[in-house]
Amino acid sequence: MQKFFVEESQIQENQVVIQGSDVNHIKNVLRMKTGDILLVGNKQTKETYLAEITSVQAENIGCKIKEKQKEKIGQVAVTLYQGLPKADKLEWIIQKTTEIGIHSIVPVITERTIVKLAEKDKTKKQDRWQKIAEVAAKQCKRSDIPEIKGIRTLEEIEQDIKEYDIFLIAYEEEKANTLKYCLRRSIELEKEVKNIGIFIGPEGGISIREVEKLKSYGENVKCVTLGDNILRTETAPMVMLANILYEFM
Repeated sequence: MQKFFVEESQIQENQVVIQGSDVNHIKNVLRMKTGDILLVGNKQTKETYLAEITSVQAENIGCKIKEKQKEKIGQVAVTLYQGLPKADKLEWIIQKTTEIGIHSIVPVITERTIVKLAEKDKTKKQDRWQKIAEVAAKQCKRSDIPEIKGIRTLEEIEQDIKEYDIFLIAYEEEKANTLKYCLRRSIELEKEVKNIGIFIGPEGGISIREVEKLKSYGENVKCVTLGDNILRTETAPMVMLANILYEFM
């Protein structure tokens, strides 16, 4: 069953109006008609509804809500701080981590970041990345869309880091502290672990200077190894996220 996201303002009592590019997709790609059933997600409240199409117009699709879907049991919220990679690698990371279950993503400029973006291009990139997250969320029928935040520097994420129950740095020079041990130790020490931040370096990894800076931001910051194999910057987030969610399912 297809899913589409709308703003809360597009929902009035039990009526929903779908607008924008989704109209063409519903009409001309899926060829849906009145009486067909689809899923509608509220971007603000994260609620999902089973809805029936009641009208198909040139610029909007009218729907009637039939029932509210049951809420899924909450998992730990994981935010990815991703060293900005080359080319379209971040698009791939956004798509795949959205499917797996990332909560939000923050692109970070580091010492070894190769990409140079002009200020005027950063907003365009963020808008594109957010759209990729929305499309991926539709495809996997998530109840929410991960937020893709603006590009930050290492210094700009200091306050963010303090808010996490634990903040994990994937660091290839770390040999002893495994991801499994760190997660299970955190669960033992904390009654509830609700928010986790993870940091992945770009191509070339993260420097020791940057590691020390991140560690200075709080006692909740830990370096972990993901195993003997050195993973690509676009592979590491998926491996790390999947293992974290496994531990908290």
